[in-house]
Amino acid sequence: MSWTLITNQWRLKLLAFGLAVLMLGAVAFSQNPPTIKSTTVQVSYAVREGTILINPPSKVAVVYSGLADVIARVNTDNTTATVDATSADPGQAVKLSVRAQTTVPNVTVQQPAPIVVNIDTRAIKEVPVQVGYRAAPGWSVTRVVATCPGSSTPNPCKVHFDGPASWENNLTATVTLPGTVDVGSRPYLTQKILLGNSAGPLDITTVHTVPQASLDVSAVDVRVDATPGVTSSTVPLVDAPPSHGPPTGYRVIAITVSPLSVIITGDPAALSRIRYITLQAVDLSSSTADSVFQITVNYPPGITGNADVAMVKYFIARNPNVG
Repeated sequence: MSWTLITNQWRLKLLAFGLAVLMLGAVAFSQNPPTIKSTTVQVSYAVREGTILINPPSKVAVVYSGLADVIARVNTDNTTATVDATSADPGQAVKLSVRAQTTVPNVTVQQPAPIVVNIDTRAIKEVPVQVGYRAAPGWSVTRVVATCPGSSTPNPCKVHFDGPASWENNLTATVTLPGTVDVGSRPYLTQKILLGNSAGPLDITTVHTVPQASLDVSAVDVRVDATPGVTSSTVPLVDAPPSHGPPTGYRVIAITVSPLSVIITGDPAALSRIRYITLQAVDLSSSTADSVFQITVNYPPGITGNADVAMVKYFIARNPNVG
């Protein structure tokens, strides 16, 4: 072949070659176009020791792009989203960055928007288990023993709550026995422990925290001893002075207790010594507005009552005499 044949009209030949390459690329591109997709993945959190996240999102949407045949391989097994909260301090509405990535090469991952969470101090609190029960008419409960699994000192049985410190204000752990007590001695096995605090019932199984709030014992065994031959009377419930008063500049202007009284049942000699029942003291050191507390009614040994819980409301206002 002559070199002249090759170089003759070389510009047109080069143009034809370029057009052929572009045509080939266009055909290939139409079969494998750039694509954008998204998937929802679990979020993995790293937190600083001694802190706990309250209600952080468990999943986020991750948007990614690339050629169709490449991003077809992206899934929840090879895509991750992580949040590093090890440098964040406790507080309300703390903004944290989310880092998303995939192990599939040649894929561009768009970083999700920052999340906003509440961060609290993590604390462990020991709480005695209180047993609620009702004696049947004509019966008096003389002894109640709650046994925690693995405990050598069952009465009072104590459990340990591990979670946000803000949840531990007036924290209670209670077991309420079903029905009424009408036999001399009876075991109640595997009775579920219910938590409560100043805000009301606390169900840690329905609130997501990181790490997850927990109770070291979820159920206890209870034995109740009772005797026949009792009577009953009505006595008032009395609020105790707060363990801590309101902050400086605030004062309690009124208190209501509901119910005002309870019907107690037990041995006549024991009943004759009871004029009223004092409720547990509450902490008002952080209360600058009206506050309601759910307080367990603790009856003396051998005495039962028709109410397990009382609601005490403190009406709090600014003290006009404090500048």
